[in-house]
Amino acid sequence: MYILAFESSCDETACAVLEMDENKRILKSNIIASQVDIHALYGGVVPEIASRAHIEAVSKITYEALEAAGITLDEVDAICVTNGPGLIGALLVCVNFAKSLAFANNIPLVPVDHIKGHVASNYLTHTELEPPFLALVVSGGHTSFFDVKSYTEYEEIASTRDDAVGECFDKIGRVMGLPYPGGAAMDRLAKEGDRNAISFPSPAISKDTLDFSFSGLKTAVVNYLNTKNQKGEEIPRANVAASCTRSIVEAVSSKVQMALKKTGYKKIVLAGGVSANSHIRAGIDKVCKKCGAEFYAPDLFLCGDNAAMIGAQGYYEYLDGVRADESLNAYPS
Repeated sequence: MYILAFESSCDETACAVLEMDENKRILKSNIIASQVDIHALYGGVVPEIASRAHIEAVSKITYEALEAAGITLDEVDAICVTNGPGLIGALLVCVNFAKSLAFANNIPLVPVDHIKGHVASNYLTHTELEPPFLALVVSGGHTSFFDVKSYTEYEEIASTRDDAVGECFDKIGRVMGLPYPGGAAMDRLAKEGDRNAISFPSPAISKDTLDFSFSGLKTAVVNYLNTKNQKGEEIPRANVAASCTRSIVEAVSSKVQMALKKTGYKKIVLAGGVSANSHIRAGIDKVCKKCGAEFYAPDLFLCGDNAAMIGAQGYYEYLDGVRADESLNAYPS
């Protein structure tokens, strides 16, 4: 069956076409209208600007996705759309567009949770992957462990108690004057520094829980940077990036090892925008080899927000009988 999928939870307007059945997970097209250059002017996403940009892009990329896939709207079997979590104004653009398109053409409409979509990006990269497994979602707004019992049944077993790992990377990068988005720049810069140069606190808050807390680390690094500025001292940016990254990777790795032991799973799936971070990938891979577990991470082009992941998850929601009517709304959290 052909799936037409939409995503607009933050600052990427995305549309994709997938061909899915019990033996196929084929991405036919994946169009993304990025707003990075727009929001780089402000050092972060401006919700009102993001919403307006989604409105301008959504119709155009729909035509592009269908044309690139070589199909027409008449051949689409289901329309899937992210309806949360995310920025409410941004979400509403694709929710309303997809809803109108579905009901005008008598096509089933399937709402998709954004977090589940990130995990489902791995189904397109690793066609042999199937639940159950342990999932770690790391992004600008989320850092959570999930017990993925089936394609549609998720149980959150741990999360961050405050900031997410992506927020930590981005805020520190912004204070250091790195280009937006700060997380990607931090990843590159960390490779040039001494990871043992500076001691920063660990986001792994306790040995008795799988939860994280990134606010303390973020504050510690920002305070370090501000102190250096106030004293007129040169900031060793590469060392800051490397030392901060080491603190995060060690915390994440320790919690992954604990989560594998606690759940008994031998498969862990990494997902979310921060899953593109090379240091986190390497740290988890090392833990998995030590524990005899399989490690899955999406292709880099599927780590950020995209509609392909929404279509992949939407297919399984469709098989599970999930449908939406004209009352479908968006939810921010």
